[in-house]
Amino acid sequence: MFLLILGVALWWGAHLFKRLAPGTRRGLGQSGKGMVAAALILSVVLMVIGYRSADAVMWWAAGPALKGINNLLVLVAFFLFASSGIKNRIGTQMRHPQLVGFSLWAFAHLLTNGDLPSVVLFGGLLAWALVEIAVINRSQPGWRPPPHETSIRKEAIAAIAALVVYGLVAGIHILLGVNPFGA
Repeated sequence: MFLLILGVALWWGAHLFKRLAPGTRRGLGQSGKGMVAAALILSVVLMVIGYRSADAVMWWAAGPALKGINNLLVLVAFFLFASSGIKNRIGTQMRHPQLVGFSLWAFAHLLTNGDLPSVVLFGGLLAWALVEIAVINRSQPGWRPPPHETSIRKEAIAAIAALVVYGLVAGIHILLGVNPFGA
């Protein structure tokens, strides 16, 4: 469990570093980007190893309804991520589409994974995303969506990208022995 907690804490620190210590981050220049990237890679490795090796104390189990809600929320999360990159309507009108999508993804996983390592992992990542949103909003108040024309083509691309990524991720889950669609 220690490695899992350390990984989540390192994730938080690496992502919040430039917001909480902007002068220090600027002072590192280009090498700071590499340090943050290395910290993020290490955090993911620690989270994976820690999650896989932690004792799973179960508090709740997901039924079919929760799995369906989870799948819908994850699909919406992927759509928000795609929208951010493609700059469709929601990607430009919502201030934090990636962080909101990440929050939905983490919350969805909390619904279906009622064991202690999942609560630490997904709960910790959900809390990070919400704190990140609050920190950005506080440091940059008064945000207004930019005027931006969007096309039906961009909406379709975002939807197709979300479905493709969703299918790939579901396939990876199945290969790892975790069926996101049923028992």
